[in-house]
Amino acid sequence: MTSSPNMSWRSRDDVASRPWRGRVRDYDLIKEVTVGFVVVSLLTLGIVALLGSPDEPSVTFTDWSTSQPVDFATTATAELAKASDTAGYGPPYNATPDATQTLGPLDLQSLSGVRLPIDTANAFVIAPLKTLPTVPPAVALWSSATAAQQTRWTNAYEKALAGDKGDTLPSSRAAYGPVPAIISSLTAMARSGGLDAALAGQGGFYNLDHTPAILFLGDGTYFQNLAAAQHLTGDQWGMMNETGNYPGQSWLWLFSLFYQVEPFSSAPNADLLVVLIMGVLTLLLALIPFIPGLRTIPKWIPLHRLIWRDYYRSRTPHPTRDAVAGRSVGHGST
Repeated sequence: MTSSPNMSWRSRDDVASRPWRGRVRDYDLIKEVTVGFVVVSLLTLGIVALLGSPDEPSVTFTDWSTSQPVDFATTATAELAKASDTAGYGPPYNATPDATQTLGPLDLQSLSGVRLPIDTANAFVIAPLKTLPTVPPAVALWSSATAAQQTRWTNAYEKALAGDKGDTLPSSRAAYGPVPAIISSLTAMARSGGLDAALAGQGGFYNLDHTPAILFLGDGTYFQNLAAAQHLTGDQWGMMNETGNYPGQSWLWLFSLFYQVEPFSSAPNADLLVVLIMGVLTLLLALIPFIPGLRTIPKWIPLHRLIWRDYYRSRTPHPTRDAVAGRSVGHGST
C-alpha cells in the first residue's frame, strides 16, 4: 500500500500527529489541581490585601445634610425652584429648550425623547415629604401658591442661603414663605435616613431605582467634591479610575483621553463629539478587513509573525527534511 502525498504532508506538519519521543512519567491530576487551587488562592488573597482598591462607604443624604447642611439646603431649594442642573438637563428627564448637546442638525440626546420625566420640585422635595406620617403644613401652602409666588419665595431664600457663611440655615421670614419650613423638614428627613428610602421607593414595589437619588446628589457640590477628592472627575481621567486614584477600567483610556485635550475639554458639546469620534474609530476597527490599505498593515508590520514564530518556523521549507519526505512519497511503501 502506497502512502499518499496528502498523508505524508499532514504527518509532517501536523504537530498533534507526531509521536512523543520525550521522557514519560506518571501524572497526578488531583494533586496538581489541589496544589494549583491552594497556590492561586493564596496569591489572590495576598494581592488583594496589598493592592485591592478601598471599599468606600456609600454616599447618603444623611452624611450630606449633617456635614454640609447649607449646601444640602441650597440644592434642595434649587430643586424646589426647578433651577438645578437636573431641572434643565433636557431629555430624557425633561423638555428644557436648548439644553441638549448638538452638532449642527445632529441631536442624539433628543432621539429617545423624555423617557424618564422628572419634576425636581415634586420628585425630590414635595413627594418625599408627603410620605411622612405627618405631612408638614408648609407643603399644602406651597402647593396652593401660584408659580410666580413660588418663584419669589425660592429666589429670596436662595439669596439668604448664598449670604450665609456658617452651617446654620436662615431664620424664617415672610419673604421666604413656606420654603424654610419645607427645607427644614426635608433636612430632618435626610438626617434620619428617610429621604434615601423615599427617593428609592418612587420606582414602585422594588426599591432598586437610585436614579432620583443620584441626580439629587449630583446637583450639589458635596458629591462633586467627594469625586474630586477621589480623583474621579473628568479632568482627572475619572472614567478609568477607581476610588483613591486606583487604576480601574484601563480600556477606557482612549475614551477618557479626548476629555483631557482641546478642543474637547472646553467644548460645550464635548460628550457628543467624543461619542461620535469613538463611534467612527470603532467602525474603522470593525471594517479593517474590508478597507484597502488598513487591511494590509499586518503585512507591513508583521508583528503576528513574531508572536506565532513557532508556527511560522514549522511552515518554513527545510531542504533536508523536504528531500527525505519527497523520496518517501515517491517510492511509497507496501
